[in-house]
Amino acid sequence: MKTIISSLGINRRTLLSALAVLPAMSGPLLTASAQAQTAAPGDALASWNDGPAKQAIIDFVKATTEQGSPNFVAPEERIATFDQDGTLWVEHPVYSFVMYALEGVPALVKAKPALAKVAPFSTVLEILKGDRAAIAKLTMPDLEKVLAATYTDRSVDQFNAEVTKWLAEARDARWKKPYTELTYLPMQEVLKYLRANGFKTYIVTGGGQDFVRTYSEKVYGIPPEQVMGTAGVVKYSYAKDGKPFLFKEPKLLLNDDFTGKPEGIHLMIGRRPIMAAGNSTGDRQMLEYARAGAGANLSMLVLHDDAKREYAYGPAQGLPATKVGTFTQALYDEAKKNGWTVISMKNDWKRIFAFDESAS
Repeated sequence: MKTIISSLGINRRTLLSALAVLPAMSGPLLTASAQAQTAAPGDALASWNDGPAKQAIIDFVKATTEQGSPNFVAPEERIATFDQDGTLWVEHPVYSFVMYALEGVPALVKAKPALAKVAPFSTVLEILKGDRAAIAKLTMPDLEKVLAATYTDRSVDQFNAEVTKWLAEARDARWKKPYTELTYLPMQEVLKYLRANGFKTYIVTGGGQDFVRTYSEKVYGIPPEQVMGTAGVVKYSYAKDGKPFLFKEPKLLLNDDFTGKPEGIHLMIGRRPIMAAGNSTGDRQMLEYARAGAGANLSMLVLHDDAKREYAYGPAQGLPATKVGTFTQALYDEAKKNGWTVISMKNDWKRIFAFDESAS
């Protein structure tokens, strides 16, 4: 089963974390659609407060792109990599990929009505109807079965269509917004600022590569070929009418988390990034890899320390401990020791979401 879960684009540590926080959720999970986020007006980093973090970005871009600068970097070497969950969009209280799996169960039951009386699918149906107590019945093997049933044994085209439909209908339980609106406006501005200065931006995520590629271009302006994630094996096959297609098999190809991130970057990009951004222990090796390169580089970590406007968790700096997007004190200390930039969501960001006008 471990290889099945890995092939879904989810590493087991991430999956265990997601299951652990399910009881903290509240309210029905079934959702509806809304429009996509739009960019904010103003200067390139208008949603950032003036301070060391904003200045580090500006100074880095100037140093690497200004002709005559001793740290000038040729355009083809301007590679910037970004984690997604917790770095570009909300990851709490539960990863969006888990919500996708849970909310995909009704469609499975519709296709196979007998599943309505079979655990764990019957348990998920109870949860979706608002029975929070039913969450306690959902074991790890149960969740693995649900994920396997909703992520594999289908064509790539079918999976992409299902994810696209879900994203158009799903809403986050707290903000009642589509997940695609829960991207961080300051980070969207960084992506655009970098691209305007000749950088190529990549998403490097422990989440599913196929999952993220369905929306990356529309949501972040990052084309699917610049998305790297945990990937499963796909098999080239032929339909009954002779038309070729790719089939998603429950086998692991790349576990793109922790050491897998720099390994995957080498495999799929072939260049060391000169900028990398993350928010958790799973991003540490990617930031180390970027920092170890010759010449100018920038490694950044987003610290979730704003419980009012988003969430507060660490346990770095005395923040509440979490199993989703863990940012340890050891990681914080390493960042400070090695000159990485730690972004305080509370202090460095004027606004967090495009739809939220409130400022810090």
